[in-house]
Amino acid sequence: MKQVVFYETGLPEKVLQLEEIEKPTPAAKEALIRITARNINPSDIMFVQGLYGITPKLPSSAGFEAAGVVEQSETFPAGTRVMFTSIGTWKEYTCVPDAGLIPIPEGMSDEVACQAFVNPVTAYGMLETSGLQKGGSLLITAGASAWGKVVIQLAAMRGIHVIATLRSSDQKQALLDLGATAVIDVSTDSLSKKVRELFPEGVDYVFDAVGGDQGAKALACLKSGGKMLVFGLLSLEPIPLNSGILIFKNLSVEGWWLSSWWEKLGTQGIQKAIKEVFSLLLKQDIKVDIQASYPLVDFKEALEAYQKPGRSGKILLM
Repeated sequence: MKQVVFYETGLPEKVLQLEEIEKPTPAAKEALIRITARNINPSDIMFVQGLYGITPKLPSSAGFEAAGVVEQSETFPAGTRVMFTSIGTWKEYTCVPDAGLIPIPEGMSDEVACQAFVNPVTAYGMLETSGLQKGGSLLITAGASAWGKVVIQLAAMRGIHVIATLRSSDQKQALLDLGATAVIDVSTDSLSKKVRELFPEGVDYVFDAVGGDQGAKALACLKSGGKMLVFGLLSLEPIPLNSGILIFKNLSVEGWWLSSWWEKLGTQGIQKAIKEVFSLLLKQDIKVDIQASYPLVDFKEALEAYQKPGRSGKILLM
């Protein structure tokens, strides 16, 4: 079988390579999965660079999220379509614990299923964590990302006012159409000025996916007693925290990671989250965008497409 693998950490375009290896054999309570679709997430790129919260055990395949078909399992019948997260999904076959498989609902395509968990559930989980109610205010960075678009849609359904940032005006109208209250192009506009025009006292919450200077500017947009959830670092730069505003405005900054939140949910919480998110995806009440799909062997072209500015949807490896 084929897999995309790296033997040292570094820029994906430099360290990733295609190789042929033996098809894996599942252990007890594991399933052999033929992978049919994978999406490229920022966490995948950071993992290859050695910058993610999980350290790669070299050599390693790339990718964390995928959809596929069960070929062998003690729990699921052969032919069952499943979605899952696992370290190293950029390969044709993999073995995954049966307990980690989620059957794909009837009517959901592989293209949607391979991106139905990480970003949609993260958006859902962060809103649940925030406790924001109708009329609340939320500022999100990276509003044009797959995660940002889902946050906007979910928040709009709950009557939450969402201000989204982006770095290109090309997608401004698209985010407004999804339900954003306002969209700010941080490459041309002052974030704090625009936020204050809408919410003079500041916003209730910030979800930050960028870090760095933009994260610091977003933090300054909070009202007294406000809170920031940090879950991404697209800038690859830490947030320079202003101790003064933290102290005198009584602000809180908290890290948020899907894996940690998921572990705390318990069986009933997990079932509730999956039911709500997947139901919305199936009814297309929340939509996910796909920019282009590439065969696994064309991963280099897929990475080039992923890195192009102005991308409006996910890049998939099929």
